[in-house]
Amino acid sequence: MKVYTHLMTALVTATLALAATSALAGKTYDENDFINGFSGKSKKVVLEKLGQPFKKQQSVKPTNANSMIAGIGKQQDSSKPVQVEMWYYKNLVKYDKKNTYKETEVTFVNDRVMNIGFFNNR
Repeated sequence: MKVYTHLMTALVTATLALAATSALAGKTYDENDFINGFSGKSKKVVLEKLGQPFKKQQSVKPTNANSMIAGIGKQQDSSKPVQVEMWYYKNLVKYDKKNTYKETEVTFVNDRVMNIGFFNNR
C-alpha cells in the first residue's frame, strides 16, 4: 500500500507541474512573431517565455559521418564541438485565425536558437 501511495503522490506532482508549465505557455503566436521573437535567443530566454517543452532530443553524429565527407572530416578535428538540441512544443504557433500547428520544433546550436520549424504531419 505504501508503494501505491508514493506512486500516486508522484503522479499528482507530475500532473501539477505539467499543468503549471502549460499555463505558463498558454499563449499562442503567429508565425512571424514567433520567428522574430525567438530567433537567436538563448535556452534560458525560451524557457522563461515558453516553459518546458513536451519533448527534447539531442542531435547525434552518425558513426561513419567522417568517412562520408572524407576531406572535410579532417578539418572538423580542430574545430570546437557543436551541441545541437531540439525542443518540441504543441499547439503554440497559429497558421490562421483558428488553427495552430500541431508541433513547433526549436533547434538550438550551442545554446542559441538557430532553426524553427512548424509541423502538422507528426
